[in-house]
Amino acid sequence: MTHVEDPRSAPPIRWGILAPGGIAHTFAHAVNNHTRAQLVAVGSRNRDRAERFATQHGIPTTHSSYKALVTDPQVDAVYVASPHSMHREHALLAIAAGKHVLVEKAFARNTAEALEVFAAAEAAGVFVMEAMWTRFLPHMAALRAVIARGEIGEVVALIADHGQSFNHLPPTHRLHNHDLAGGALLDLGVYPVSLAHDLLGIPDTVHATGSLTATGVDGQITMAFGYGERAQASLHTTLWSKTATTAVVCGTEGRIEVAGSFYAPTSFTVVRDDGTWWAYDREIDGGFQYEVAEVARRVAEGATQSPRMTWDDTLAVMRTMDEVRRQVGVVYPGE
Repeated sequence: MTHVEDPRSAPPIRWGILAPGGIAHTFAHAVNNHTRAQLVAVGSRNRDRAERFATQHGIPTTHSSYKALVTDPQVDAVYVASPHSMHREHALLAIAAGKHVLVEKAFARNTAEALEVFAAAEAAGVFVMEAMWTRFLPHMAALRAVIARGEIGEVVALIADHGQSFNHLPPTHRLHNHDLAGGALLDLGVYPVSLAHDLLGIPDTVHATGSLTATGVDGQITMAFGYGERAQASLHTTLWSKTATTAVVCGTEGRIEVAGSFYAPTSFTVVRDDGTWWAYDREIDGGFQYEVAEVARRVAEGATQSPRMTWDDTLAVMRTMDEVRRQVGVVYPGE
């Protein structure tokens, strides 16, 4: 089994959190409980919100502006956890201040914005990575090793879904809000799309059908990707139903059944056509600590990107999602 290094073995790094929303709590818990990194500052336009977050996670410094956060000399790296519509602006703010940056997925609204961020990072010589935590998890390293060993033969199909029931949320919520780049694809569908890119590469063909919400964002999308002569990916995402969130990798000699939620620490079963099978199962608390450790290791060695989630990887996923949105008719303001 491919070895994944303990996140606690990564060198320490000092984090500033930009926008203390729901996902930032998950990030903060992982940093505090499973790494040697430090949370030194948090920034929010709402000081009370920043102070509550800081108290909850033991963060010593709060800032009532993002500018103050990114220019704080204590901060080595900035975690951008704002809505997708603001990722470009906030990443560029941090890069201009000379900080390394981890940007929540989806990395930006579109490819053009992502290119702008990477160009700025290259000019500044700072590390930037999309926070696609799935790629760094132990079960994914083990799964890729199964495929590489040829245990299931040639991979010919991937089936994956990610749906959550957000019917209770008001139309103004970021997931339904057109101005905030809401919709199923950028928030949920990015996981199966990124998985397909990780395991099968850049698709030769992309076909998508979708249904829009009353606010004009994608409520549900089904995607079919084609690779070469035989391989295909069948992917689904929705805001309207809590789906199984499983994945199945199908090969000519067997399959890998990944339990839900496939994108989080989980188990999988290898089922071979000859009747044999075995299971991978490893209990892990959290999960974000693996991407946090990756940032710390790469920054320590002077790298500007991660080989497991390169800038080209992020751009390829963004281009695919741009095409999916084009086919289902979702255009964000200013595009």
